[in-house]
Amino acid sequence: MNILITGGTGMIGHRLTQLLLQKGHKVAYLSRRKEKTANVEVYQWDIQKGFIEAGALENADYVIHLAGEGIADKRWSDERKQEIINSRIQPIELINKYLQEKNIKLKGFISASAIGYYGGDTGETKLDENSKAGNDFLAKCTKLWESVAQKISSAERIVSIRIGIVLSEKGGALPKLVQPIRFGFGAALGNGKQFMSWIHIDDLCGVFIKAIEDKTMSGAYNAVSPNPVRNEEMTSVAAKVLKKPLWLPNVPSFVLKLVFGEMGIVVTGGNFVLNKRLSQETNFEYKFTNIKEALKDLLG
Repeated sequence: MNILITGGTGMIGHRLTQLLLQKGHKVAYLSRRKEKTANVEVYQWDIQKGFIEAGALENADYVIHLAGEGIADKRWSDERKQEIINSRIQPIELINKYLQEKNIKLKGFISASAIGYYGGDTGETKLDENSKAGNDFLAKCTKLWESVAQKISSAERIVSIRIGIVLSEKGGALPKLVQPIRFGFGAALGNGKQFMSWIHIDDLCGVFIKAIEDKTMSGAYNAVSPNPVRNEEMTSVAAKVLKKPLWLPNVPSFVLKLVFGEMGIVVTGGNFVLNKRLSQETNFEYKFTNIKEALKDLLG
């Protein structure tokens, strides 16, 4: 298949590209800069100017939409919140407009989404794809993200991948979690009881590849491991894998809220999310279902 990826140079996109190429697919990027990338055709686009280079979508069987500003990169001012929303929505709107104007048909549009759909902190409640959307900023952003993706009428299938906490040594949450542990200052966050619905990056990329290759997949899927863990367990296991002690008390929630403001929900909140549709409707096979094995693979 010919796969066109937005956000292809990011943490997920980079690994996904490697795995797609290994499986014999052809990969191209939509990028703001026309930079040479090994084994990948790069097409330029400018979202603000409404420009997509000719040939990008014309040659694509599937589009994988990963582009978007990092949720936890900056404090959430009203302006920053709008930037986060726009960075996810505007690219889809531009792609949809181009597809309609050029009368291009796709076999599928696979969009990243997030388990933030259910809200930043849902406590002990077990959630699956049929659970209601939350009401906070994360939920509103993600719900809008998915609704705009559903408007792409030129695609035979539309799939939204609700991504959990991605574990990778290349970026995301894990390096931030283990850095203080490496220096002997590791500690659980808040009360440590909040659930972390995690997924190894190779399994996440496997879900995206499955969404391309399995023609029965459509709609939203939770991309999380079958075994969520509490923050204190994640921290403890990481320390054991790194052979480092944990002797500091938990970092209090009020301190995290002072430092991060509203964005603190990303680290103090938790979700127990189930991979119901993947487990019941597909034959997707995880490589890593146990947090210790996942962390040993990434940190060992």
